[in-house]
Amino acid sequence: MSRGTVNWTVLRAPAAGEPEGEGLRERKKRLMRQQLSDAATRMFVERGFDAVRVAEIAEACGVSEKTVFNYFPTKESLILDLPQATAASLEVALSDPAPDFSPVAAALRVLADELASVTSWLAAQDDRAGAAADFRRFGALIHSTPSLRAQQREIRDELVAVTAGLLARRTGAEPGEPEPQITATALLGLWPVQFRSLGRHLDGTRTPGQVRDAVTVDVHRAANLIDAGLRTFGAPDAG
Repeated sequence: MSRGTVNWTVLRAPAAGEPEGEGLRERKKRLMRQQLSDAATRMFVERGFDAVRVAEIAEACGVSEKTVFNYFPTKESLILDLPQATAASLEVALSDPAPDFSPVAAALRVLADELASVTSWLAAQDDRAGAAADFRRFGALIHSTPSLRAQQREIRDELVAVTAGLLARRTGAEPGEPEPQITATALLGLWPVQFRSLGRHLDGTRTPGQVRDAVTVDVHRAANLIDAGLRTFGAPDAG
């Protein structure tokens, strides 16, 4: 895979692959959604978020502006499409029936899968230094755009609510009670830790394996700080 055909999807969300039993119509819709989002991401990174109009994205993909908004409710959602994939992965991980269940371990499992998607993408690049630069430009774009930062906060609030609900269902608590709320907030705090760590370690000199190991160390350092306080939450005898 050359840098010119970089798959922007992996920078925004974990790779999901083709859904099992997907029909032709659903496949066409999924591919169009990805085409729109990839084109938008490329244009935003190259020119800046505010400098690109939705009409230009539509024209680049050969569709109408109305079609773009049929797939994405806002301009910001064209580039920030993480919640659905992460929420689905968290639901699976937090449903683990193991008696020694740990919410932190469940979150780390999801983060490791997402990190593997990024490092696999990096390994497939002909120009790894250029690919690493693309990732840093993607992070800088979000950091420098107020509307994207605001959208990120909304996404995080949404994921906290979903995660609190999953934890509450597991433990018999109410989603609005302090324990599932603080647990969900702490767990979701690991995602920006991983993203920032990737930005630091994707410097174009490290191998994909070295990037994975360095980022994993950073994420586990953060996880260790919150694990002790959360360890009993979700256990069978938790109050």
